[in-house]
Amino acid sequence: MAAAGNATTVQQHVRLSFQESMSLVELPAPKDVMPRGPAGSPAVRKFMSTRAAYLPTSDYPSDGGKLPKLHTAAFGGHVYAQAGYAACKCWRDLEDKRGMSERQGLHTIHGYFTLAGKCDRPFIYDVTAVTVSRSLATFIVTAYQPSEPSTNPQGDYFPLKDASLPLLDGPCFTALCSFKLAEPHSAGVSAQEEAPQIRFREVLSSRRPKEWLPAPIADIDAVVEFLGGHHVGAFPMVDMKKVDMTVFNEGKPYHERRELILYRLLKPLPPAVDDGGSGHDANSHVLVHAYAADRNGLLMAGNHLGFGYSMGKAATISNTFVVHVNADEAVMRYCEDEDVSEGWWMQEVCFPRAGAGRGIILNKIWSPEGVHVATEYQDGIIRSWEKRLDNKGKL
Repeated sequence: MAAAGNATTVQQHVRLSFQESMSLVELPAPKDVMPRGPAGSPAVRKFMSTRAAYLPTSDYPSDGGKLPKLHTAAFGGHVYAQAGYAACKCWRDLEDKRGMSERQGLHTIHGYFTLAGKCDRPFIYDVTAVTVSRSLATFIVTAYQPSEPSTNPQGDYFPLKDASLPLLDGPCFTALCSFKLAEPHSAGVSAQEEAPQIRFREVLSSRRPKEWLPAPIADIDAVVEFLGGHHVGAFPMVDMKKVDMTVFNEGKPYHERRELILYRLLKPLPPAVDDGGSGHDANSHVLVHAYAADRNGLLMAGNHLGFGYSMGKAATISNTFVVHVNADEAVMRYCEDEDVSEGWWMQEVCFPRAGAGRGIILNKIWSPEGVHVATEYQDGIIRSWEKRLDNKGKL
């Protein structure tokens, strides 16, 4: 999720697909850099986003007008996933150029948030290949934003001339992305803990997937209490449902509590096949998982810490997403029927540690078949609103 920042006027109420939300246009290569990187790759490739990032709480229902706009910065999952998408495009082109018959899948994204993203202007990405080999490749992606809003007053559908706007002094996000060649299990061995579909079967079997309430627009106890739990909002890419874990969590210490989120594709992605370089392959499905995993985690942690009615600030500092399987095992099946269990993936969220104004979110991504496909490990600021005292004990 994003840190608090300057308010923006962009209001986005249309739910975008992956293809729409992640849309990129390539910019001319800078002329003042070395001509070649590893394996003959361009030293730097540049891309610009064309659609506004999702702004949490901009999609409050009409009866939520009295609520404060708790988020004034772009959803952090946008720049996180889009940086990975830019790296995927560069690696796919390099694979094609080198004639590599075996495709590498997106393996990890290690990201760091340094400035709050703004929704009324594009993100501009610099992508640089670091290492290139047959079995593993790595890329650094650095994201910037202009210092002023888009030249399109609508604050969306960013025109190419936005790339010429002056940039803020530093990057808002940096990431290291890795790609790995698919491999079989060594000696046929694959080990994982018991799937949540089994561990939590009692609560999961109490309702059909579509009968759980939507994941809250902002999962803060006070906000959910005010709005009720039936508002879907405009969150892109996926439908998300929150399983009621109240009974399970009751009386448990913070680190033993769990939240379960069910999610499914909002609109289909192209099949995970060689597609001529458009980038819509298994790696795109991995990015959907990474995008969805960034939603509400720090806010849920704040609720469990007792900040649900005094939330002051929640903001990601660093976020790591690791895929434990070959990328094609992360492909999501699109099902129009909400009752088809095969369409619903699961996030199992836990909270191992909180302190020093920060918290850790550990989010395990499970397939409908009960395979532990990926894990998100997020460190972020979680602060309660407090009246600060000066060093003399006065307000």
